[in-house]
Amino acid sequence: MGSGASKPTTPHVWKGSSPPAFSQDMVDQLQSSPETDITRAQTVELHVQARVAEELRRLQAEKFAQLKGLEQAIDDETKATAPDSTTTTASVSKEIAGLRTRLEERQREVSKPLPEAVETARSAVVRCLRENDRRPLDCYREVAAFKEEVRKLEATWVERVVS
Repeated sequence: MGSGASKPTTPHVWKGSSPPAFSQDMVDQLQSSPETDITRAQTVELHVQARVAEELRRLQAEKFAQLKGLEQAIDDETKATAPDSTTTTASVSKEIAGLRTRLEERQREVSKPLPEAVETARSAVVRCLRENDRRPLDCYREVAAFKEEVRKLEATWVERVVS
């Protein structure tokens, strides 16, 4: 089982009114060829795999070259934007101290209590929402008043920061 061909190999005999257009040498060569459909399919598959592998190698090399180019561009950019070597520890310390004072000022601004009008509007919204817990849309007047107070507070803050 399996050691022999499934079909007996008999030479093809050309029957017809006209003789074949192939030479006898060619017919003999084709008949004596050990190549079968399976081996041809395997050969084609190997050829396709080799072409795919070659294309993958080419694409990898191309991507590698792009990556190297981008890395080089990043290195060049960081060298161009990097602080020069003349920076001293004193100048860095001065810059750090300035940043600390700015940060402390911002923290003080954030921790300021809200103005009386904003706090009153906020408490009115909270009170209304607690009273109308099943119907929060009834508090639209209080919410509108709170939004107006916050808008005024933001406007004064922007004027103070800009000027």
